[in-house]
Amino acid sequence: MKPAAFDYLRPASRREACELLHEHGDEARLIAGGQSLMAVLNMRLAQPKQLIDIAGIEDLHYIERRDDHLAVGAGVTQAELLEYPGLAEAVPLLALAMPWIGHWQTRNRGTVCGSIAHADPSAELPLCLTILGGEVVLENHRGKARRVAARDFFQGVLTTDRRPSELITEVRFPLARPGVGYRFLEVAMRHGDFAIVALAAVIEGQRITFGVGGVADRPVSMILPSNLPLEDALNAFAWSLETEDDHHASAAYRRQMIRELGGQVIAGAPTDEEPAHARQS
Repeated sequence: MKPAAFDYLRPASRREACELLHEHGDEARLIAGGQSLMAVLNMRLAQPKQLIDIAGIEDLHYIERRDDHLAVGAGVTQAELLEYPGLAEAVPLLALAMPWIGHWQTRNRGTVCGSIAHADPSAELPLCLTILGGEVVLENHRGKARRVAARDFFQGVLTTDRRPSELITEVRFPLARPGVGYRFLEVAMRHGDFAIVALAAVIEGQRITFGVGGVADRPVSMILPSNLPLEDALNAFAWSLETEDDHHASAAYRRQMIRELGGQVIAGAPTDEEPAHARQS
């Protein structure tokens, strides 16, 4: 199929993009890399009257290491972030998770903020942002910005807290802390496919923050109770999720993957599914 007809708009600045969003509201959609949106348009699951292309806006194209976070502008592709010097030192979880995202062709076009905005519950970047306690920065046509914590931004399948008149200008990933370990593992039909289950852990002494993607309608993370054996804590976590069967896997399979692989991820043990270049922490 081909997309329904739309007007193509290419603003020169973030302010112009925000003004266009304010003018057209729900009838407009943003595009940067288009790796998720174009498929939706082609299937006519979305039929916007205006398509606003922000890929050429220079002041949205930056990666900045600040006091306590790594800021990634809305124009940055996934490939550019993966190749960012010192990424494994600054945000180790991203260095572990990003090789699992699609393929190099899609990473060359797909943007980091675009993945966050799309809010696919099986996507790797929303899970990373959630478990690290990151945030999303949005701006409106008046130039007013607001910051939303990842745990509040993702509200369901392809649903976020972004208002129709707002532009995601950047996402912020907290920097690594000394003595903290980071782990990531994904189960998919093939490398680069959508995650059936994605698992991440942030380990600081006896404090373990564990998160999953591809299981519920959004990425979910929690601090595992330290008063329970790890096996019991993972079992309780698996049963706390609102998991449903789909054509990829059953809810029972996903819960079992959390129980079986969760302990290995937390222990940092390589698994057969884990690519060699991602075995680091």
